[in-house]
Amino acid sequence: MIRRNRIAIAVAGGMAAVLALVVWTSNATGLQGRTVAQTGQVGAAAQGDYGDVPTPLAPPTSEEAAPVEEPAAQAAPAPSGPQVTLVGKSVPKMGEVVQDGDGRTLYRFDKDTPDPAKSNCEAQCAVTWPPVLSNGTPQLQGVDPALVSTVKRADGSEQVTLDGWPLYTYAKDEAPGQWKGQGVGGTWFVVQPDGKRNVECLPPGVTPPPSA
Repeated sequence: MIRRNRIAIAVAGGMAAVLALVVWTSNATGLQGRTVAQTGQVGAAAQGDYGDVPTPLAPPTSEEAAPVEEPAAQAAPAPSGPQVTLVGKSVPKMGEVVQDGDGRTLYRFDKDTPDPAKSNCEAQCAVTWPPVLSNGTPQLQGVDPALVSTVKRADGSEQVTLDGWPLYTYAKDEAPGQWKGQGVGGTWFVVQPDGKRNVECLPPGVTPPPSA
């Protein structure tokens, strides 16, 4: 009888131990589940705190960072050439002459040719007798436009002609209205508005050439 009771007590104790183990395991599993869930919530919260922070922008490239340059202002076009004025007028002692816009007396050279127009005054000659150059149409006063044209010189510049004769100034005429080049070498003469030589006031010893 006593032995049976001991057996019953031992069985009951074993069952209690098994039940206690089952309860403990269940509780541990639940605790672990809650811990995992809480850990997930903390991770989600952490992501929520920083998930809305904007991603830093990439630094601008050299092309984006460089300031936009304004287009440079275009330079004004260079003038096409000197503007020439021919003035036909009558002056004391000399009579009919042609001057430029500054009042300098103009000349023609007998060694040139009018038809076709051609200048034979180059190099040092053109320094002493500067040709009247123009790339535009000369302004005219007292000169027939039909008589005025240009001829291309050896250097490519355009020299003004009057009735086919190339026109020049004289380097030794130091002031407007002078005509120190009149009759020089028997080949240089003040030009008249019709393109012919002016043979008035010739220096001593200079014989008037045939009219042309």
